[in-house]
Order: sequence, then C-alpha cells, then structure tokens
Amino acid sequence: MLKRTRLFGRKTRVTFCLPVDQPTGVVSVVGDFNEWAPGRHELRRRRNGTRTISVILPAGVHRFRYLATEGVWFDDETADHIDHEGSLIHL
Repeated sequence: MLKRTRLFGRKTRVTFCLPVDQPTGVVSVVGDFNEWAPGRHELRRRRNGTRTISVILPAGVHRFRYLATEGVWFDDETADHIDHEGSLIHL
C-alpha cells in the first residue's frame, strides 16, 4: 500500500507499506529515486506486523519495485500503474 503526504514545495512523503502476509525476510524498496540500490530503503517491521519505509520524493513520475531476500522481485498492487518494468507512482 502507498500513502502520500504532501510536503512543502513540490515534495511528497511516500510511505511504502507491505501487509503481514508479504514475503518474509528483508525487503527493500528500490527505484529510480535511489539508483535501484538494494538495502538503501529497507522496510522496517512495525508492531502491527506490517513493514514500512517513508521516502521524500520530488514531483514527477517514479518507477520502483520491491526486492526481497534471495532476489525475489515484486510490484505494489496499489501503484498508479504496473508494466513490464515495474510499478509507477505519479506525484
């Protein structure tokens, strides 16, 4: 699930949230905003069992995917669009 919070100027805080039943192990959100670097935005487990990370992004279109332990890639069903290159979010 994606949550968007408008900030000052043309920036938005995007919170990436995975439900309890998503893949176990370490999961990172990787995308054009972090040079597709695994581990740079690792989701943290919350008390309710979900995992989240918040990233401040400029206005525009951003492409991302999730990367789980053992090289498992997956997309976010709540993204604005999903194609053969991954998930898209429009800010």
